[in-house]
Amino acid sequence: MSSPAEPGHPGRYDGLRGDDIAEGLALPHAVIFDTIGSTLDVAHALAEEGAPAGTLVLADAQSAGRGRQGRTWHSERGAGIWLTLVERPSDVAALDVLSLRIGLGLARALDAFATEAIRLKWPNDLFVGDRKLGGILVEARWRAGSPEWVAIGVGVNVRAPSGEARATGLRDDAVRLAVLEAIVPAIRTAAACVGPLDESELRAFAERDLAAGRRCVEPVTGTVRGIDASGALLVHVPSDEPRTVAVRSGSLLLEETP
Repeated sequence: MSSPAEPGHPGRYDGLRGDDIAEGLALPHAVIFDTIGSTLDVAHALAEEGAPAGTLVLADAQSAGRGRQGRTWHSERGAGIWLTLVERPSDVAALDVLSLRIGLGLARALDAFATEAIRLKWPNDLFVGDRKLGGILVEARWRAGSPEWVAIGVGVNVRAPSGEARATGLRDDAVRLAVLEAIVPAIRTAAACVGPLDESELRAFAERDLAAGRRCVEPVTGTVRGIDASGALLVHVPSDEPRTVAVRSGSLLLEETP
């Protein structure tokens, strides 16, 4: 399979070729870029050409990394892992919770490289303490009412980005290739799961939940009570008749603490 024509496609990542990385991670194919707009765009192009599940796109730097709700950001050269994996799941219920499942898998894998246990913020963010470590973006493409493929974008700061006080990185001794070797299998394992979140996954999320018990102002105003098996955010909303609502879209904005 040919790689899409993109500038800065050197074929090496911390000294390893794409074939080396693919073989080491038991993947069918890995494409490496020096600098690219977004690994997600390349992954979608490869999937459209028929790339098999497990195709990996890696970049040393991104000039237009993509986040939720159309946000973009610059991913610093060599400062983190900027990747997209192509997967071809068939279970729609699993797609609804895929970002959360991946977050759980990444948290477990990244604990070994962080200064403290990784925390999770609904729906797709990784934190160390109160600082953001990384994020997940899952984009599905459908055909005849079924998912044909998903592109799973993951960004993890190996070192803290410069000039971003609310972001952090991994321990100073974390080696990028070792981190990559830990997180790719975690992503693939999560992508292979079926059905909604089970009780063990809900407990695991609750143990890492950054927002539980805190007040939020978006997507609704109230107090966060966790998530349910469908991946919805549970928020206790004060009113004449207080109730807990399940929110399935939007971004979670927590009330600032003094």
